[in-house]
Amino acid sequence: MGLKRYTARRIAWAGVVAGLILTVTFVLLDLAPDSQLARVQFRAAASGGSAEAAAEAYARRRGLDGPLWARYLDYLANLATGDWGWSDTRSQPVTEAILTALPYSLMYTVPAVLASTTLGIAIGLYSAFNQYTKTDYAATFVAFFGISVPNFWFGIVLLLVFAVHLGWVPVLFDAELARTRTFSLANARQLALPVFVLATSAIAGTMRYARAEALEYVRAAFVKTARAKGASEWRILTRHVLRPTLVPLSTILVGDLLGVILSASYLVEVVFGIPGLGRLSLEAIRRQDTALVLGTTLLPAFVAVIGNLLQDLAYAVLDPRIEYGDR
Repeated sequence: MGLKRYTARRIAWAGVVAGLILTVTFVLLDLAPDSQLARVQFRAAASGGSAEAAAEAYARRRGLDGPLWARYLDYLANLATGDWGWSDTRSQPVTEAILTALPYSLMYTVPAVLASTTLGIAIGLYSAFNQYTKTDYAATFVAFFGISVPNFWFGIVLLLVFAVHLGWVPVLFDAELARTRTFSLANARQLALPVFVLATSAIAGTMRYARAEALEYVRAAFVKTARAKGASEWRILTRHVLRPTLVPLSTILVGDLLGVILSASYLVEVVFGIPGLGRLSLEAIRRQDTALVLGTTLLPAFVAVIGNLLQDLAYAVLDPRIEYGDR
């Protein structure tokens, strides 16, 4: 099976997976109790009106008066034409709301992912080459600390210490400053703690896997042969240990990236007050803004399926023994 055919088949499966996620999300949102509907009915009943009539008017206003399957097919048809729907709570198109929030999330997730990937692999390889030394124990301790500490608790503690007591960073996130002066020192100061919190947990996970995988090759026969032939330690590290280590690590790197964007962003953005995708999705869920919830669900799902596709392609590039016909 050629690369083009394999890639096309995986993209088709990615579409199926994204469709399933959208379908489940749409059904769950329809089944969830609507607090706004309850308030509308309560106000109508309290003022002497008909709660049923108020509920019908509310459903017509929000486009919820048709059968579930018809509303879902309408949504898919609009989605196919590039129309992601209208956000009732924000009074703007869903795509505009997402594009407004996305840069704020990227401001701290991109540096955190780059730092965690680089430092995690570097520290893991160093620990593997210096197993059972003091620096190896220190790196292992930091890894366990980073994995164990909850992001929201760690973020609150750092805010109390560095923002409230020391005053080194602002307590509240200034969205206007981030928008108008993105690459300024002032914006870097207010993003330092969110990046540090996200990178700490991601570095720990990457470092542990990099160390474990590298240990399988540090004392391998082909590495001993390379040393016997006079290869430098740098060549052994980069050519004989790092490359085979990257094959299983590629799965972890994709997982870390998705973990940062999908889960950690919710907690970090709430703690630091960043108006990114996490807070946008959380507010949409709380206020049952169906179109906005589906939009903020579709984007991470797309990132997930594309990430898995790139991961499978990376397998074949990093390990020539893997063929597309076997997968």
